[in-house]
Amino acid sequence: MTELLAPTDAFAPRHLGPREEELAAMLREVGADTLASLVDEAIPTSIRAASGLCLEALDDARPLGEQACLSWLKSIIGRNEVRRSMIGMGYHDCVVPPVIARNILENPGWYTQYTPYQAEISQGRLEALINFQTAISELTGLPLSNASLLDEATAAAEAMAMAHAAARRKRPRFLVAHDCHPQTIEVMRTRAQAVGITLEVWSPEDETTDLGDVSGVLVQYPNTHGVVEDYTALGERVHAAGALFVVATDPLSLALLRPPGEFGADVAVGSAQRLGVPMGFGGPHAAFFATTERFKRQIPGRIIGVSRDVKGRPAYRMAMQTREQHIRRERATSNICTAQVLLAIMAGAYAVYHGAEGLSAIATRIRRLTEVLRHQLAGAGHDVGDHAVFDTVTVRPANGTAEDIFAAARDRGYNLRALEDGRLGLSLDETTTVCDVLEVLEAFGVETRGLDLEAVARDHVRALPPTHARTGPCLSHEVFSAHRSEHEMLRCIHRLAAKDLS
Repeated sequence: MTELLAPTDAFAPRHLGPREEELAAMLREVGADTLASLVDEAIPTSIRAASGLCLEALDDARPLGEQACLSWLKSIIGRNEVRRSMIGMGYHDCVVPPVIARNILENPGWYTQYTPYQAEISQGRLEALINFQTAISELTGLPLSNASLLDEATAAAEAMAMAHAAARRKRPRFLVAHDCHPQTIEVMRTRAQAVGITLEVWSPEDETTDLGDVSGVLVQYPNTHGVVEDYTALGERVHAAGALFVVATDPLSLALLRPPGEFGADVAVGSAQRLGVPMGFGGPHAAFFATTERFKRQIPGRIIGVSRDVKGRPAYRMAMQTREQHIRRERATSNICTAQVLLAIMAGAYAVYHGAEGLSAIATRIRRLTEVLRHQLAGAGHDVGDHAVFDTVTVRPANGTAEDIFAAARDRGYNLRALEDGRLGLSLDETTTVCDVLEVLEAFGVETRGLDLEAVARDHVRALPPTHARTGPCLSHEVFSAHRSEHEMLRCIHRLAAKDLS
């Protein structure tokens, strides 16, 4: 191929910094003739591939320019069958407010940011992160929250490690409920094996389990099957045994449900994904870790604090960094160094934009649709249980196999969760519509002609039992009521960005 026919939008020159003359200068500086010879010197042959990349020929093996390659990739993507996910397990579709999508997620003033080590040029980012901390603290009912972690599973593993350290390693066992999300259990199992913790998967209903040498227990609230349990008595039993009580929870559900801090949780962990962050092929997403003042020296991750500058104005800073590996190294409380700053900022902005009333309205709508779906399934003879739920229904089909219903839902464009015991899981979210509910009901063989779901909601949606319902306020700080219009939110975002140098 001649240069005359070469693409003019080649990827490398636009997206890689060094130019040819700069590469030559760098090679002269290190004493190498070519990049290949530098690689030969730097990378041992024992870990290098014996041959080059074998790439499938495209068009007549001519290299594509960037736009042609993107078009080719889109043609491949177009062959995918895109369905709505109702699998749940801690991952939910959501509505990203356009003002947040445009001005945070797609804004290089925000998306290039990472750890705000230099406080004087990071005031906007630090203030945005303290909004996240405040939202999590108020939702969980615990006084101290960090500025995010990697994802829910690793946050649970960090809680287990903190409990083990708090017990001074004299209590080698840690219990995790069997109805936690499976990925959480697997990550905890891997972490436990590496640090010498004996992890046991157990049933919270089993009151005969010996807690004598247990450093902590973890439960899911609501659990992976959608059940909302009252863990008050369990928390008391755990504390009586001298162990820590850890609750993995859904922050959106806490707009309606009793916060973990009210029923004895020492630690609350979870994912902030459904607070306005796209699913992104499953994660990771900003996780949260909230606890009591007792553990402020052991909590993993970063904590943003508020001070005063020389003029008496509020000044934000990174507080209590000594737990991190970049300072204490091998003696660090945690080696967490990925805190999902951008996604935590988005989740905090989502809470600021919606406030307590907005989150409550979103959560209430999700729960009402879930109750309507469950009522109609029960009326058709399917076993859906009789427990409190938030957004997830687990169904044992009355007739036909779960495989048939799963396939019928798939044909209608919905992915359900298939459980090993023949049940199916369905999780609803902020984007679920009445049409979605009707389609799923039809997949279960429920007659929907003439069905008025609004009437069903009025007549059959039950209030949460007092043992489960939130009674106190959440998101009471003034920041969560000052930016309700899109224009005010836009001004808030740009005000913070102007105080940050990225």
